[in-house]
Amino acid sequence: MSSPAQRYAQSRQRTKFPRVFEFQGGYSFDLDDFQIQACQALEEGYGVLVCAPTGAGKTVVGEFAIYLALAVGQKCFYTTPIKALSNQKYNDLLQRYGPANVGLLTGDNAINPHAPIVVMTTEVLRNMLYVGSDALTNLGFVVMDEVHYLGDRFRGAVWEEVIIHLPDSVRLVSLSATVSNAEEFGDWLVEVRGDTRVIVHEERPVPLWQHMLVGNRMFDLFAEDTELPQDAGGHDDRHAGGHSGVRVDPTLLRHVRERMRTTELTHRGRYRGGPGLRWRPPSRPEVISRLDREGLLPAITFIFSRAGCDAAVRQCVAANLRLTTDDEREDIRLLVENRTANLAAEDLDVLGYWEFSDGLQRGIAAHHAGMIPAFKEVVEELFVRGLVRVVFATETLALGINMPARSVLLERLVKFNGETHADLTPGEYTQLTGRAGRRGIDIEGHAVVQWSPEIDPARVAGLASTRTYPLRSSFRPSYNMAINLVSQVGRDTARALLESSFAQFQADRSVVGLIRQITRNEKALADYENRMHCHLGDFAEYQELRTRISEREKSLSRKGVSDRRAAVVQSLEALSVGDVIRIQSGRRAGLAVVVDPGTSALADPRPLVVTEDRWAGPVTPMDFPHAVEVLGRLPISKHFNHRSPAARRDVASSIRNLRIADPKNGHRRRERNGAADDAELTDLRVALRRHPCHGCDDREEHARWAERAGRLRRENDTLRHRAEGRTHSLSRTFDQVCALLTERGYMSPAAEDGDTITTEDTITTAGRQLSRIWSESDLLIAECLRGGAWSGLNAAELAGVCSAMIYEARRDEPSAPKLPSGPLRQALSDTLRLWGEVSEREAAHKLPLSREPDLGFVWASYRWAKGDSLDRVLSSMSDDGTGLPAGDFVRWMRQLLDLLEQLARADAIDPGIRATAAAACTALRRGVIAQQL
Repeated sequence: MSSPAQRYAQSRQRTKFPRVFEFQGGYSFDLDDFQIQACQALEEGYGVLVCAPTGAGKTVVGEFAIYLALAVGQKCFYTTPIKALSNQKYNDLLQRYGPANVGLLTGDNAINPHAPIVVMTTEVLRNMLYVGSDALTNLGFVVMDEVHYLGDRFRGAVWEEVIIHLPDSVRLVSLSATVSNAEEFGDWLVEVRGDTRVIVHEERPVPLWQHMLVGNRMFDLFAEDTELPQDAGGHDDRHAGGHSGVRVDPTLLRHVRERMRTTELTHRGRYRGGPGLRWRPPSRPEVISRLDREGLLPAITFIFSRAGCDAAVRQCVAANLRLTTDDEREDIRLLVENRTANLAAEDLDVLGYWEFSDGLQRGIAAHHAGMIPAFKEVVEELFVRGLVRVVFATETLALGINMPARSVLLERLVKFNGETHADLTPGEYTQLTGRAGRRGIDIEGHAVVQWSPEIDPARVAGLASTRTYPLRSSFRPSYNMAINLVSQVGRDTARALLESSFAQFQADRSVVGLIRQITRNEKALADYENRMHCHLGDFAEYQELRTRISEREKSLSRKGVSDRRAAVVQSLEALSVGDVIRIQSGRRAGLAVVVDPGTSALADPRPLVVTEDRWAGPVTPMDFPHAVEVLGRLPISKHFNHRSPAARRDVASSIRNLRIADPKNGHRRRERNGAADDAELTDLRVALRRHPCHGCDDREEHARWAERAGRLRRENDTLRHRAEGRTHSLSRTFDQVCALLTERGYMSPAAEDGDTITTEDTITTAGRQLSRIWSESDLLIAECLRGGAWSGLNAAELAGVCSAMIYEARRDEPSAPKLPSGPLRQALSDTLRLWGEVSEREAAHKLPLSREPDLGFVWASYRWAKGDSLDRVLSSMSDDGTGLPAGDFVRWMRQLLDLLEQLARADAIDPGIRATAAAACTALRRGVIAQQL
């Protein structure tokens, strides 16, 4: 029974926050303080930014926004970064509010779009804002789940566009993973959205313990006396950050050192364990068995390789590992059959269905982007139900999908980031290990890093104890954005909107730091100038003369070196076979005879010589400080073989017998001294000696302070240049984008022409086409449409050429893709030509270059649209028949369909192209593609 004080507090809450009180009653558990604070802020009329660890329950705040919207008769949009999350959230809300109240918009699906609650991807909402959709009427709340995606370098700009362009009447509920600059992000939200409460919650709902697996032995990562902040209800969660008391467990260090002593690194970069044996990690079945004995299942093992995930499942199956009972296996079999019943029988073999089902029935599965959505959704459902006990996954699993585990295992701390293999960042490590510990099920979660000779426990401790992962904006104006902004609000207002972005907000704050440094430097500079003061005259003037003399001497010295090297090269080029010369420096210094001039039109001469010491080899300009002089001549046979010791001996003897004057005893050529003959330098030196400060007894002391002042001035010049580059940087980029769009005919600038006066930029017909294309290649697509590059194509051909706009090949795909002939090949050629023109103009306007079309998916999309089977299409994607993973095929087809649907719906586009695009969508939406949409 609650105390009188608790009953009084509840009574006050019911009076002041009746909606929150009612909302709490719908849950079987008490809300955490941070959830209550955020909900109360919403009821008071504020927007909120909630930052909390994975699994802490941030979405409860989003669900309260939905509850509040329904209570006051308004709409609520719930946005997510990926379609899988949208689908998951849609199903959750469907169960809570019923199908009449919930809709879904993801580009692939449009279910009940006029419902009061609509779940959508962030891109869909961005597009609705730009076209002024009627669906925005009566919109009261927008929930932006996983808003830290704003930092994604490919798609992050979409979040900022939405935040900036939402009507002022809409309250924003931003849900983010823990970031170290939440207050900075919150300050920006206040600036662009009005009153916003920032609620930061750093406690994990389930304490997290950190371990390392060395061989088959499990060790705690941190020592017992490690001083870590209380981060989970007073419990040491072994995952707090950046604390000086962090200390690696000495038992772990001792065991690792013992392992390293028996591990030898070979010259090929491989490790050996003991005599003649290469170091090998424990097998995956052994590791899983170890986790099972420790009571750490269910577990997610992050491998960072699709092939590695699939191989891990095969290894466990081959080892006959079973983690399920007979009854569980039957439940799994029935669920898998039910969820995949709509897949064509002929496609099951192609999709690897039987191996997939066998692994699932053993409680083992992979999860990665190469799997079709249906297979991934089956894995997710079975894992949440506890029927799958081990999942081998790539990092995409960490992107918000609800699949918590008791433990998380990392096999490596390096992953491919799209460009190169890079170390995991502390933020990535936290996101991955954050899945460990199921709220309401586990008392604690466990993060396990598998040791290898490349992994230092201290580095793991650093990753696990760091909490500094700031959110950085990736926003920059795109062509489509510029056109839409100018068409809606005009260029001046558009520029002002861009200035209000988080990217510019952060840039301006960094400028504040630069200005502070400049100010500090200027104070120091004043002190330096005071110390260099001379009673005899202006020491700054005197120092300027010294500086000019030094710079002139260096210039002359560089010119002298350059001239001498040119003279050396010229003299070497003039040598002929039989010339006797003196090598002037190096180990081969002495007399030598040229046996091959070694001249080349592409490089400096490298004469082949034989020395008086019988050495034969090429010499270079580096062996001669001065021009080479011919001292004599010797006859050399045309068939002379410098590799023959006898031939070299005879030539060396002839060199020694040749009468040549020794330069040490004879005349040495006088080298001209450029400095001594330079009139400008002479005048400067005279002026220096005549200056009053030249006679000062403290001259050198003054000069030291003057040199420091000079360095500080140069540093301040650099800082000012950096500050100028960051101030209004986005508006400058926007102006460059608009200049290119005007040049290419998408915009007409404001002008006065006779009786016609325009005060605003005008969007042309081509510009209206561009405004309806949302793609990384938006401008190139518009150029192809306007230039007729895609006119006259049939549905399959248009699908093929459009695929080049969205596809990005993986590194292991063939570099010379198969291409159809005829109109499609010509269309691709025209598209590449236009890309070259666009890139050339982008470079001229100092803009980032548009992505080059990738032809790697042309054949697959073309053949699928023509009706080929899934097996033939996938296998055609590689020379060795291994083919494209089915999941990748579905993913790229979804993106292709999204682009084609844009073309089919855009009013400004040629009706013929629109009709062909619609036909292409129909042709592509069949078989496994139709089932996965």
